[in-house]
Amino acid sequence: MRGLLYSLLPLLLLLLQPWETQLQLAGPRCSSGPLDLVFVIDSSRSVRPFEFETMRQFLVGLLRSLDVGPNATRVGVIQYSSQVQSVFPLRAFSRREDMERAIRALVPLAQGTMTGLAIQYAMNVAFSVAEGARPPEAHVPRVAVIVTDGRPQDRVAEVAAQARARGIEIYAVGVQRADVGSLRAMASPPLNEHVFLVESFDVIQEFGRQFQGRLCRKDLCAQGGHGCQHQCVSARGTFHCACNPGYQLAADNKSCMAIDHCSFGNHSCQHDCVSIYGGPQCRCREGYDLLPDGRSCQARDLCNGVDHGCEFQCVSEGFSYRCVCPEGRQLQADGKSCSRCREGHVDLVLLVDGSKSVRPQNFELVKRFVNQIVDFLDVSPEGTRVGLVQFSSRVRTEFPLGRYGTAAEVKQAVLAVEYMERGTMTGLALRHMVEHSFSEAQGARPRALNVPRVGLVFTDGRSQDNISVWAARAKEEGIVMYAVGVGKAVEEELREIASEPAELHVSYSPDFSTMTHLLENLKGSICPEEGIGAGTELRSPCECESLVEFQGRTLGALESLSQKHILWVRGCGLEGRRRDP
Repeated sequence: MRGLLYSLLPLLLLLLQPWETQLQLAGPRCSSGPLDLVFVIDSSRSVRPFEFETMRQFLVGLLRSLDVGPNATRVGVIQYSSQVQSVFPLRAFSRREDMERAIRALVPLAQGTMTGLAIQYAMNVAFSVAEGARPPEAHVPRVAVIVTDGRPQDRVAEVAAQARARGIEIYAVGVQRADVGSLRAMASPPLNEHVFLVESFDVIQEFGRQFQGRLCRKDLCAQGGHGCQHQCVSARGTFHCACNPGYQLAADNKSCMAIDHCSFGNHSCQHDCVSIYGGPQCRCREGYDLLPDGRSCQARDLCNGVDHGCEFQCVSEGFSYRCVCPEGRQLQADGKSCSRCREGHVDLVLLVDGSKSVRPQNFELVKRFVNQIVDFLDVSPEGTRVGLVQFSSRVRTEFPLGRYGTAAEVKQAVLAVEYMERGTMTGLALRHMVEHSFSEAQGARPRALNVPRVGLVFTDGRSQDNISVWAARAKEEGIVMYAVGVGKAVEEELREIASEPAELHVSYSPDFSTMTHLLENLKGSICPEEGIGAGTELRSPCECESLVEFQGRTLGALESLSQKHILWVRGCGLEGRRRDP
């Protein structure tokens, strides 16, 4: 019995090896030449713990198949949810063991799914020379592998197109719940070589094997393990299965079936019919999705699958799409950009976080960001009025709404603001804004004029006091609230501060140096309607109606003064007294 156990021991040890080790043993390491490779990993709350562990093992296994080194393949890893975190940059490690150690220590972020934000970070930061990427003149390929399990909560098409234009080759790997349209919008052409959709995290290693083959330009059919029932056909580092004459490829793209069920003509599919084991299955053409009845097809949201280039919003309409602008701005002749905000009137108060976590150099970036917003507004006593409040452990009005009448004066005052430092009392700042900043004493226009009141809160961390009461009070008072978060700002607090819908009133940037990408969204949202409000307009004091109104008020005031004079004369006993000639 003991001898039998000893004879089986090597086999048991082989079966107990993790799949990442098996992936390494499947073939020699890839010698593709110099390469800068960044993995962009989705660690949103929808990724379950065991799925994240499988993805971690996938990364480790794929690393062991690469020729890692300063002059060969450099590897960087970032993870994202509602924010982006660099696990390690391209310049960090030259040894595979150090990379594996960092990946095994990875802790999921478990928040939203801001895939567009992650691509922006990879393009501007992860692939920069400062982070370890080799300079463009070195002509070292740059490859990004995005692994996600859901639909992005932000726009990906435009930023992915920018990344591809800068020479970044993008592979999009969707797992289980991933949105195919978003994957195709992100990936490099040809899409059939750069888009992967796997059923679950358990089979994500299948992508690892195919990716390794494409990267190394290997004959995957010759290596075996392709799973094709009849024939395997190699093509430029990838493969596909084919069937013998008289058979056709099944839906799994590996098995071959002899009977074409669709040829009987009774499938009732609106578009295409695909034969699988057991009968026909309906499939929709490119740009359509299959409805729950299993037969009908509905046009897909084209805005999420094309590089539409709309400055503000894209709206799908059947087989096409169009760009739209926010109220108060007009679509330009190019059909994509919107006119600048020069006609509206608004009272805008900015609440700026001056806590010690911001740091002096970042506070200067915040002031520059505020002035970029000011540049976009029609600042004047009759147009847009701007006030600024800084908060930390206390609150300080830097200048009220009624102080400055031009954009130049506002910008000069912003640059002169001194950094407060200390704590983060956001709730206290909201109270100050509601009770003081929008009062007529501080320059706000009377409510009767219907001038929109807008508050914008800029913060980089969690508040040290309660914000609920005064965040709700601000909205009850009719103030339209926007929340801009940077770095360690808390998503739940930003949503509580902001007006509904949160998607239009909450903005986030992972760090201060990359927050300028928020500017266009804020411009499109804050830009008010033409005029100063619903059914109300400012009138010239020289118009006839204004003169009549002024005359009426003046006569009323004179009559009141006359009555007071009569009462004063009677009180002094002067009535009836003769006057000298």
